[in-house]
Amino acid sequence: MKSLQKNQMVYKNATALIGMTLIMAILLVFNACKSKDASVKVTMDNPSETFKPNPKKSEHQEVRTLTAGETAPSFRLPDITGKFYALDDFRNARVLVIIFTCNHCPTAQAYEERIIKFTGDYKAKGVAVVAIMPNSVYGLLPEECAYSDLDDTYESMIIRAKDKAFNFPYLYDGDDQAVSIKYGPTATPHAFVFDKKRRLAYAGRLDASEKPGSANAEDLRNAVDAVLKGDPVKNAETKSFGCSIKWSWKSDWTDKVNKDWAAKSVSLEKINKKGIAELLKNETQKLRLINVWATWCAPCVIEFPDLVNLQRNYGNRAFEFISISADRPEKFKETLDFLKEKHSPVTNFIFNSDDKYALIEAIDPAWNGALPFTLLVEPGGKVAFTCQGAVDLLELKKTIVENPLLGRYY
Repeated sequence: MKSLQKNQMVYKNATALIGMTLIMAILLVFNACKSKDASVKVTMDNPSETFKPNPKKSEHQEVRTLTAGETAPSFRLPDITGKFYALDDFRNARVLVIIFTCNHCPTAQAYEERIIKFTGDYKAKGVAVVAIMPNSVYGLLPEECAYSDLDDTYESMIIRAKDKAFNFPYLYDGDDQAVSIKYGPTATPHAFVFDKKRRLAYAGRLDASEKPGSANAEDLRNAVDAVLKGDPVKNAETKSFGCSIKWSWKSDWTDKVNKDWAAKSVSLEKINKKGIAELLKNETQKLRLINVWATWCAPCVIEFPDLVNLQRNYGNRAFEFISISADRPEKFKETLDFLKEKHSPVTNFIFNSDDKYALIEAIDPAWNGALPFTLLVEPGGKVAFTCQGAVDLLELKKTIVENPLLGRYY
């Protein structure tokens, strides 16, 4: 009996020891999994939470830019992974830099590398950097994306952050713009520097030279250096040159421009082999995008509106879109009806012969005839891009905007 009680006691002690060991192990794992960056405490309310953007229109509001000495307004916004960041997540940072920026703006793009370099240079000094995208899709026109392959949607933010390998959180405020309204940025990019107590020490430009390679965010660096030393910032407020914030209540302007575009006339002309040869010579000073399509071709019909929209994106620069229908000449009316339905107020042609092989040879002898077929022709006739089948729209837009005739910057 005594032996049995002794064994039971040993069993209980062993069980308790194992339980305590497991608890200690769990605590060790938990501590090991905490962020190694002392300046940022990452908060995930629910690791399985999936963020879905839901932009809304707001009534007009008066927006005031924060002034030196004011306290940083609180925020809770999602990054490109759906993870939410709050102001308190950066409580360990000696200095917090919040930069309002976006995808479409040429000035914002011109400063991306500088922001990345600044973040890397100051991370070990206890400086945390956060970028916030403030724009509403209701305030942004296709024409305003003339210097970019992307707009300012949440989905486009994901692409840009990955393309540029951002080393800082890129947060989305495009649903209701509530955080941007509190901070009051006037343009992208617009930097706000807060001290340890989260009082505003500097607001304004990163530096005075937009052209990439011509400056190194000197104004921002000087401000942060002063805060780190405990000194006041000289010129605590500067103007911030860039693209205006796209507030959702400015939709009246976008509605007007969209109506003007919808009012443009749509026409269709016949073209022969000689005319196609002239198109391919491209004796203009523009990039010429040519798309061969047909009303009976499902991929053609699906991608056609996106190609027309490229004219809105880049048409005010050195770019033009031309469509050539491979429908039979007797289908002229049906083809024009389709163009009107999709609203294609660009230069539209229909090949004037039933001989489709003549069309193939006229466009590109290397083309095997499958529709759709798209090519981008530089001035003088050099072909910069071809695609047989539906295009990868993002790849095409990057090819267009990165061509020396256009470019991402002024």
